[in-house]
Amino acid sequence: MMTGSGGPAPGQSWGATAVRLSYHGVLALDGVSVAVAAGQVTAVVGGDGAGKTSLLGCLAGVLRPDSGEVRRPAKSRIGFLPASSGIYPDLTVAENLAFRAAAYGLRPDVAARRATELTEQAGLAAARDRLAAKLSGGMRQKLGVIAALLHRPELLILDEPSTGVDPVSRSGLWWLIASAAADGAAVILATTYLDDAQRAAEILVLDAGRPLSSGTPDQIVRDMPGSVRAVSSRPPGAAADRAWRRGAGWRVWYPPGIGGADDTGALGIPAKPDLQDAVIAAALARQLPALPQVAALADAPAGQPGLQVPGQQTPERQTPERQTPVRQTPVQGYRTPQRRAGPLVESIAVTCRFGSVTAVRDVSIAVQPGEIVGLLGANGAGKTTLIRMLLGLIPATAGQVRLLGEPPSRATRRRIGYVPQGLGLYDDLTAAENMAFAAAVFGGSSASFPAQDDLPGTVSRAALPVGRLPLGLQRRVAFAQALAHRPDVLILDEPTSGVDPLGRTRLWQTIAAAVEAGAGALVSTHYMEEAQECDRLIIMADGIVVAAGTAQQIVGDAKVAVAEPDDWATAFGLLERAGLPVSLAGRTLRVPGASPDEVRQVLPDGYRVRSEPGTLEERFFELLRPRGQDREPG
Repeated sequence: MMTGSGGPAPGQSWGATAVRLSYHGVLALDGVSVAVAAGQVTAVVGGDGAGKTSLLGCLAGVLRPDSGEVRRPAKSRIGFLPASSGIYPDLTVAENLAFRAAAYGLRPDVAARRATELTEQAGLAAARDRLAAKLSGGMRQKLGVIAALLHRPELLILDEPSTGVDPVSRSGLWWLIASAAADGAAVILATTYLDDAQRAAEILVLDAGRPLSSGTPDQIVRDMPGSVRAVSSRPPGAAADRAWRRGAGWRVWYPPGIGGADDTGALGIPAKPDLQDAVIAAALARQLPALPQVAALADAPAGQPGLQVPGQQTPERQTPERQTPVRQTPVQGYRTPQRRAGPLVESIAVTCRFGSVTAVRDVSIAVQPGEIVGLLGANGAGKTTLIRMLLGLIPATAGQVRLLGEPPSRATRRRIGYVPQGLGLYDDLTAAENMAFAAAVFGGSSASFPAQDDLPGTVSRAALPVGRLPLGLQRRVAFAQALAHRPDVLILDEPTSGVDPLGRTRLWQTIAAAVEAGAGALVSTHYMEEAQECDRLIIMADGIVVAAGTAQQIVGDAKVAVAEPDDWATAFGLLERAGLPVSLAGRTLRVPGASPDEVRQVLPDGYRVRSEPGTLEERFFELLRPRGQDREPG
């Protein structure tokens, strides 16, 4: 293994080549390569346990790989944000930055000037004297990124900076990330979400420590093996294992050679794949080796377009999880709720005050049987308070809450399936023991709960406490526990955080299957990609509802100016100094709320600027700005 501490040779970059790493005989990275170019953002995508943190640890020099080459600058020229944010909770914002500056050897005057500049730009200036423990999750993550940026590193390494962070804070984080790249840093970050990854210029997708796909977002889509077809419902037969839910419809992947027909015949219509489709197709090619066409893809040598699989899976990698067939978590026999004339869950002009603070003000929402309602909003918008009122955990100061047609009570709560953001599992109990406990609480028999083989991937770890399971498996257990008593209502708070793209679609299939059986679901999420899975959306800000309807209705005819500059870093700086809310998307810049002419006035002649339909996330920020929300750059 070779590691470098000098600058990269002309035309090269920091990164890793054919890195292999194991922990006590368990292989965490198997032949992983990545290049991190200066002035560019590279994203490493995968679910919990994919190997993202291990790879970043090798690049940062905190882990020593068993073999392979790592190219990095001297440690003093690296900025590193661990998944824990690396911030001391009992120090203030200013004290955290002063401590980090001293560790980097910065002169006090230089450190003070740099800290003031970054905290002001990130919207943390007013919190300089606040303890880090008193900051919101998004503010702590921004502070962690600022601390890693103080010394203007050559290589910036960020481990899941946006996981669990609300859209407003995530926008501020991405502004800091883009600013670092525009300043010349090579930036690499880990994420579980593809909407984050699409902002990067290059993407590496990992699965169980092995490369799944790599390249620019367009390259990954272009090199996707096989084809995708759109269908209205989950197909029967062999195609079912290759299908996943997308919004109100479904996608089916066909490996090369099948051509859109198998034992079920031709299905649906050809669909233009996007990044999510391409990554899921690559994951299916890895997980479904029984098909001859798929086995040929899984055995492809390194460099195969769209897959880049480093050879056939070795016995060392043949874990029980990889042998488990991909399938939807079953909900057979799900009890269809008695059809009601009114909604399953309803708030009528509810207000909730905590002393002089009004957390929710005059909010009316409803969840009907057979629909998924998404609840969106920044931290402090009132979402959690509203959910707690709907569950009957806190009383409303004014207004009414109806759960299954009556005020919340122990009897009505027995008919709810609830997955909190913290999952609500007992870490020191096994999955089966957690399920048995839930059965006793809800008054059912453990026989009525799903068998262990209904929880894909958990059989081989049945004896392990839940706290030692990967996050993705923990979420499957939490879902199974919430669904086991066949609830009429599902209330889910960030239900898929930390799960890989394919696993996330499977969990959404579970939600949709329960809803199709007659339940209703209220889902709180920070990610606009997941909002597309909901039938209706409710967006909250400052304790009130600012928009409601389908995603298409909320976006409406919103437009965004898109610039494709040859020198994106210079253009980014010009737009930012002009006060325009610019965001980075690969090598292009998006300026929501501005016309192409406004952007052209800021940029030099010759820059290509066009108008495109806005996204749900961009519309979200437009809705928040008029309400006096702190506008975070990007």
